[in-house]
Parts: sequence; C-alpha cells; structure tokens
Amino acid sequence: MCRRPNRSTLVVVPPTTARRVLVTGATGYIGGRLVPELLAAGFTVRVLARSPDRLRDRPWAGDIEVVAGDATDPPAVATAMADVDVAYYLLHSLVEGEGFDDLEASMAQTFADAARDAGVARIVYLGGLTPPGAESGDRQAVPLSPHLASRLHVGEILRASGVPTAELRAAVIIGSGSASFEMLRYLTERLPAMVTPKWVRNRIQPIAIRDVLRYLVASADLPSDVNRAFDIGGPDVLTYADMMQRYAAVADLRRRIIVRVPVLSPTLSSHWVGLVTPVPRAIARPLVTSLKHEVFCHEHDIASYIPDPADGLVGFDRAVELALRRIKEADVATRWSNASIFGAPSDPLPTDPDWAGGSLYTDERERETSASPAALWKVIEGIGGERGWYSFPLAWGVRGLMDRAVGGGGVRRGRRDPDRLMVGEALDFWRVEERVPEELLRLRAEMRLPGLAWLEMTVDKEPTTYRQRAIYHPRGLWGHAYWWMVAPFHGIVFGSMVRNIVRAAEDVDAAAAGLPSAGDPQSSSSAQVR
Repeated sequence: MCRRPNRSTLVVVPPTTARRVLVTGATGYIGGRLVPELLAAGFTVRVLARSPDRLRDRPWAGDIEVVAGDATDPPAVATAMADVDVAYYLLHSLVEGEGFDDLEASMAQTFADAARDAGVARIVYLGGLTPPGAESGDRQAVPLSPHLASRLHVGEILRASGVPTAELRAAVIIGSGSASFEMLRYLTERLPAMVTPKWVRNRIQPIAIRDVLRYLVASADLPSDVNRAFDIGGPDVLTYADMMQRYAAVADLRRRIIVRVPVLSPTLSSHWVGLVTPVPRAIARPLVTSLKHEVFCHEHDIASYIPDPADGLVGFDRAVELALRRIKEADVATRWSNASIFGAPSDPLPTDPDWAGGSLYTDERERETSASPAALWKVIEGIGGERGWYSFPLAWGVRGLMDRAVGGGGVRRGRRDPDRLMVGEALDFWRVEERVPEELLRLRAEMRLPGLAWLEMTVDKEPTTYRQRAIYHPRGLWGHAYWWMVAPFHGIVFGSMVRNIVRAAEDVDAAAAGLPSAGDPQSSSSAQVR
C-alpha cells in the first residue's frame, strides 16, 4: 500500500536564486527539452536516469551530471537529491496498467521525502489541468479519469512534503513530437470526414510547448512562500473539433467533416485512435479518457510571478505552425515515443555475460561490399521510417498491422530524425539499444511478441562487410512455436534485407563519385537513401 501525503508544516526557505537543479524524466518528452533550457539559463543540471546510456547521444549529454538509479529506489533518489536547490518531478505513466496509480503515488512520496531530507528549496511538478471541483473533497461529484486523478494525487503529495512546490497544471501540449499533438495531427490529416464521440465538443485550453518550458524554467526562482498549484494554458479555449479544423487550416487542408455520435466509449475511441494514428491504444486510452472533461484555466495567477511575454502567450495556430515547421525541417528534439513504453530495458541481451540462459534462436547473415564503411553506416543509420526496411515491404506492413491489432505500436511511430539515431529512441516498432558510429546498430523489438527479440547490424572493415543478426529468446511453448512459424519467411525478409542494404550503400558511393547507381534497391517499397 502506498503512503498517503502527510500534512506536514511547510518549510519556508529564504529567497535564493537556485543554481543546481535535479531533473527526473530526462529521457521523456518534456524532460528532454527542459534540460537544454535550464543549461541555457545558467543552471547546473543533474539528472536521475534508470538507463544513463539512453542520454549519451543527446547534444547536451556532456554538460550534465547523471546519477544512475530508479525513481522507486529511495537511496538512489536521496543520492540524486544531495546539494540540489530545485528538483523537477516530471515522472508519470502514459499507460494505465494495473496498480499504476499506487506506483505513481509511491514514487512521488519517495521523491518528496528525499527532497525534504536533503533541504531542497523548491519542487517543480508538471501536472494535468482538471475541471473545477476536482480537488480531493469533491472527487465523487467530479469523477476524474484514472490518468488525471493520479496526476492530481501526485501534486497533493508533493505540496504536502514540507518543500515549497509549484504544481503547473496543463491540458493539451502543442509541440512537435508530443503524444497529444501527434494524435491531433494524424486524426486531422488522415480523416477528411470522421464520426467522433461527444467529447470533441468539450472545451480545452491547449498550451504551446515553448510556454510550458518557459514556465518550468522560471518556476525555479519563485518566492519560497509559494506552495500551490497554478493553471497554465495558452490564449485560446477551443473544442477538440475546433482544434482539428484550425489544424487543417494551418496545414492547408480542406475543412474536415465531423459528425458527432454519443456511442463511442473511451475503449472504442482508443481503438479508433490507435488504428488511425501512430499513438498506440495503450497510450491513446488515457489521453482520450482525459478529454471527456472540460479543462481550461480558472485562474492566471502564475502571471503575478512569471509575467506573460511582451508579445503574449503563443496561440494555437502559431503553436501548430511552429510544430509543423520542426517536423518538416527534421528538427524534432524529443518525441512521446522517447519514453520506453513496451520494452523491457532491464532484460539483458541473451549474448551478454550476465544473461541467465535458456533457449536462443538466431538468424545470422553477412555480405561483402565494395562500398565504403561510411556509406554502409549511412544506410544502416537511416533505416526505417519513410525509407522502410530494405526488404519485402508487405511483410513488414502486415507485421505492423498485427502488432497494432493487439495494442502494440506498429511501424507508424517512424523516426524522430531521417538521418541520425540516438540510443534510447523509438524507431518504428524497435528501440535503439546500442549505437556505435560506423560499427554497430542494435535494436530491441517493441512489437508484441511471446519473447524478446533484437536486430543487430554491424559494419566490418578491411574488407567492408555487412553483418546482420536477428536474436530471439522465446517465452513458453508459444514462444518456440512463434519462431518456427515465422522461420520460413526469414530468407525472404532478412535475406533481401542484406542484399538491398549492401546495394544501397554502393549506390551512395556511386552517387558521391558522380557514377550511375546499380538501381534502386527499394523500388518495391519506395524507400530511398537520401
């Protein structure tokens, strides 16, 4: 049973300009964008990360201190909190699994206790905007979705810690790569006409990601007697239908036809969102259930401490325009899929020394090439997304549809950047587990499988050789049966993948030398090496 917040007396710390900050959730969407903003503002930044390797490819990785540890481990959190002035709590689950609310409450209590014991001057938490009357005493009158209720409870725990806490409550965040924006974007772009549930008429006050980050950074220097929640939002209050129509206008799309019906439950709606957008059903459900509430700011008290910019808060249309520009320029710093949702990052690779043993299946292939190692690496690192997987595209497409049918992410998550990968980020239904430039790319499967799977792509030099290894560790009888069911297709999928990757690398060198290419190896899947 998780601990409930103790109503301790607030510790008032004399006003100070904080310099050292702790950020949790740095591998996530908000945290990954907040860290460079804090560095630019002159703060010394420390992050607590369960998997520090997932941060090493970030452009700011060399400018921060990293403490390895889990937010559920009190000693690790206490170590991270030492000598910290301000602690940012940016942890919450996008997936409402069994007992997720108790886990979130327990993590928040651990964080609150460590902050109090370490003498931290301020906690800053990004929570969710709630409808009026949703505070603890009125929750039966205003029943919240599990997602919003948990975020509200976390805020209560932090504010009751004895450490001055600023709880910033936001609704839909509009920014390139956010889960809410991706859901809005794909629903609008892919459905010129749609049947929608009644929540599309509920009012929402979205906020641009740049305003969220501005509030987060400035909250570090709030006066020490400020211990409360603040509603934050942009200048526009819109319905979800309004947001889709205005998105369409900014994106130069025709006006959408929206027919509202009262019969689509949150479960059916999340299935529908999971089918149409890259956001899988498990994440779509908490987003959809939260939209059943009208959520808009009932106060703007934050402006008394953090004044609005001279040119005003970013409006919805401008926020969409900025997000689409980032996507077009392949300049998306973080995405919702950065957070590990389907994987099991604590599981070792079956060939690691600490692997516990068991059955293991592999498919290993290699091919020498006249291409340079640099050209071969360029093709390997550019795999997936719009370029595809250099093999039978129908097979990958069908596997993606199968994955989405059982609640997985499918291949629609795509890529954050068309040319460069980072350890820890999502790539279609894989996650980048290891990246050694011009040597190794290892991907961990996040499709729904009765086991664990990896795909390794390696560059050997002198002579240049492409090596490819698929690794599968089955779970149970069905896990073994699955391998033997798909084994007959490996020659088609993995064999053609090796041939086409090598040919694409040779074409890269030929293009650089001004020579004709050997032919488009991806003509069957329309993927190109750019």
